[in-house]
Amino acid sequence: MTGSECRLPTEAGTLTALRWTRPGGPRVLALHGWLDNAASFVPIAPHLPGVDLVALDLPGHGRSAHLPPGAEYSLAGTVHAVLDAADALGWDRFAVLGHSMGASIGCLVAAAAPDRVDRLVAIEALGALAEAEDRTAQRLREAVAARRALRGKRLRIFPDPDTAVRARMQASGLPETVARRLVERGLHAVEGGHAWSTDQRLTVSTPTRMTEGQVRDLLRRLACPVLAVYAEPAQPYFPEPLRSERAALPPGGRLVRLEGGHHLHMDQPAAVAAAIEGFLNAPRR
Repeated sequence: MTGSECRLPTEAGTLTALRWTRPGGPRVLALHGWLDNAASFVPIAPHLPGVDLVALDLPGHGRSAHLPPGAEYSLAGTVHAVLDAADALGWDRFAVLGHSMGASIGCLVAAAAPDRVDRLVAIEALGALAEAEDRTAQRLREAVAARRALRGKRLRIFPDPDTAVRARMQASGLPETVARRLVERGLHAVEGGHAWSTDQRLTVSTPTRMTEGQVRDLLRRLACPVLAVYAEPAQPYFPEPLRSERAALPPGGRLVRLEGGHHLHMDQPAAVAAAIEGFLNAPRR
C-alpha cells in the first residue's frame, strides 16, 4: 500500500503527497522529518485503516517544488505551506502527525491555527530545537557562511540507487530497509546517474532558533490534545529530562514510550499505529 500520488497547489509551489483515502475516517496530515519525504509514512499507513491519511513531501523535499532562488527554508515559513495543503484538500479541520522536524512544524501549525488542528501526534520531537541566547550571533554567522558556500556547488551524482542507499545509511545510521524507502522517493535521474531531489539549501542549518523559553510558551498554549511518542532510549539530540519536561507542558498532553530508534514509526509501525489510533479515537477531555 504505497498510497496514491497527489499534487497540492500552495504559495510555496506545488507540493506532492501520498494519500490513503478512507472516507469518514479522521483526516490526518502527516509531516516527515528533515531530509526525509512522504515515504516515511508508507510503513505505518496499512496499520491505520480507519484514517484518511495524506503524507506531504514538504517544500524542497521528495518530489515537491523547491523554494525560489534567494528564499529561506524555515519551520515558521512551512506553516503556511501546510495550511495551504489542507486548503487544497478542502480540509477545514484535521489532525497533524509529525515525525522529528515534522513534529516541530506540527507544533507551530497547532499553535498558529488552533481553529484548524483537532489533534497533534508528535513522534521523536515536541517543539523545535532550541538555542541558547549566547549562541545567536555564532549560529547566524555559521549559517550565512554555509549558505553562501553552496552557490555553484554541484550535486553529487550516484551511478545507481544502491550507491545512494549506502551513502544515506553511512550518513545517518539508518537500516537498509528504511534508507531504501526514503532514497527511492528522494532521487531523480540526471545525466550520468541519479542525484538527490532534495534542495541543497535544506542541508544548511537555520540562521536563527527559538530559545527554550519560547518553545515552552508555545507548548503550554496548545489548544488541541497532544500525543508525544518517544523512542527508548532517548536520542542524543532530544535527551532526558528535556523531552519529558516538554511532554508535560501541553494542557491535553499524553506520552507513550516505545523501544526503538529515531525512525520509530518506520521500524515499529504497528506499535506506533496502535498508540496513534487509540489517541485519534479517544473522546476529548
